[in-house]
Amino acid sequence: MSTDTTDEIFRNAMARFTNGVTVITTATGGTPFGLIATSVCSLSADPPTVLVCVNRSASAHDVILRAKVFAVNLLSADQKNVAQRFASEKGPSRFDPAQWTTGKSGAPLLSGSVVSLDCKVIATHNGYSHTIFIGEITDSSTHDDPSAHCLLWHQRHFAAAAMEAR
Repeated sequence: MSTDTTDEIFRNAMARFTNGVTVITTATGGTPFGLIATSVCSLSADPPTVLVCVNRSASAHDVILRAKVFAVNLLSADQKNVAQRFASEKGPSRFDPAQWTTGKSGAPLLSGSVVSLDCKVIATHNGYSHTIFIGEITDSSTHDDPSAHCLLWHQRHFAAAAMEAR
């Protein structure tokens, strides 16, 4: 089996997983950096930690390493435009000032997101093409509407939950 075929099989298999869409953010010298990520999950409740996998080629990667802080912003179903902007544009222009505040860590927090987790990096691990960042949650904020749905990524398309499973 060739590497290309293995890569294609892997990508097709991963596309079948449904994940919440997040924007991972950090900042240095007042300049915001961010990326779209679906490789985010809870790690532990004590202490409250998450893990985030960031491609080493992402512009925010080295900034997270240096700043040792990041925020996880889980997009709401009505923030597809934010996801598209982060997927298609580069640099600080992706950050519309009207939509962002600054967390206690200095990382940008997205207003209207389902949840924003302000984190400090407590460990990193080699994940081949990615770095696995372990972040301890130092602060969090949630959407005003507790029934707000998150934006989903499934089969290489954005989606929203339609109803509960039966």
